Amino acid sequence: MQFKVPQFIDIDDKLFGPFTFSQFAYMIGGGGLIFVIYKILPLWIGIFLIIPVAILSILLVFYKINNKPFSYYLQAGINYFISNKLYIWKQRLINPNDKEGEEPEAPQIVSMVPMTSANKLKDLSWSLDVQGKEKE
Repeated sequence: MQFKVPQFIDIDDKLFGPFTFSQFAYMIGGGGLIFVIYKILPLWIGIFLIIPVAILSILLVFYKINNKPFSYYLQAGINYFISNKLYIWKQRLINPNDKEGEEPEAPQIVSMVPMTSANKLKDLSWSLDVQGKEKE
């Protein structure tokens, strides 16, 4: 049985000609705000507000950074300026006897079973042979 897998789910649909809904909303919002500023304020005062609003609207509609819309970076910038920036450094207590860059040694494990090796067995047999001959 075959299933159709949806493709291009990260691409917005073009609803208003070549514009997506969000682009169209930014364009209409920016144009409306420019119109309100133009009607309320005299042109020589309003131009200082109209130009930044127009630039912001154009950036929101058309400009992309790393294939992400400008609104993503605008929101991240606003969140950065609003959020707290208190960074606290907690100093670690270091033992002056410890060497820098080395890991602490693991504790020694003491075994209750005596370890025997070939050399120890030879030494033991030699000492038994020597002590046995001296007593005779």
